[in-house]
Amino acid sequence: MDAPREPAAPGRRSFIKGFGLAAAGAVTLGAGAEAARAVAGSGPPSSSMAVPIAGPWRPGNAHVDVVWGVDTAQKLVALTFDDGPMPDWTPMVHDILDAERVKATFFLVGERLVRHARLVHGRMDRHEAGNHTWQHKDLSRLSDERALEQLRHGHNAITRIVGREPRFLRPPFGRLGGTTLSAACRFDYDIALWSIKMLEKTYEDDPPALVDYIVGNTGPGAILLAHDTGQQDRLVALRNLVPMIRGLRAKGYEFVTVSELMSVSQPPPRPGDDKGLRRAAPPA
Repeated sequence: MDAPREPAAPGRRSFIKGFGLAAAGAVTLGAGAEAARAVAGSGPPSSSMAVPIAGPWRPGNAHVDVVWGVDTAQKLVALTFDDGPMPDWTPMVHDILDAERVKATFFLVGERLVRHARLVHGRMDRHEAGNHTWQHKDLSRLSDERALEQLRHGHNAITRIVGREPRFLRPPFGRLGGTTLSAACRFDYDIALWSIKMLEKTYEDDPPALVDYIVGNTGPGAILLAHDTGQQDRLVALRNLVPMIRGLRAKGYEFVTVSELMSVSQPPPRPGDDKGLRRAAPPA
């Protein structure tokens, strides 16, 4: 069993997050009906106010940021892959990225990483590794103790096998409720979600339309979600990574890791600025 990792000491990293704000409510993102049915357990997620004790409590940093993408004028995009490594498609993804000289961020499932460590040996130098839990458990339905265990074992496996500590958590199914946020704070993680994803089921029988969708809808500062294992329909995305990559490069885009994308984030617009989204007026 992995040695426990102590919660991170206070002190946040200095870069500014774009789009993502510190989450305060129980939010469910990107988990459709099919994903929801796949989640173990029943009933709604716990409140996002879930904390390990009933009395006064705060984690080391008392703050976690959630990012969907960043505000930047630079044509940068972070390509991310969830759920691996697995022998079915992870080697194919690495082969494509190596051939195209593309950086990516892999959100690794710790148990799978331990079992298939040979798949990433010597292949992660240009890439970033993020924590996708130990067993791909829905953190929003776990107790604080079990959520910490999922993150701790995943963190330690990534640190040992990849050789670098992960800086970001991507919670399975993108679920932020329950103990997800408080557990992330304990590890000094920020949470990286996504701003555009592969729509494999929609375009399973029309690969050129999927390429057009991704190339046409990816903007500066986007985080793109893909998977390197899973249902067969996901292969339509992986088999068309090359035209997506080349299509985005033809439009002037550069591929970077999530950490590199965060480093160029610009401060969000101040209230009253003309740029960015405006808040809706409260009802009379």
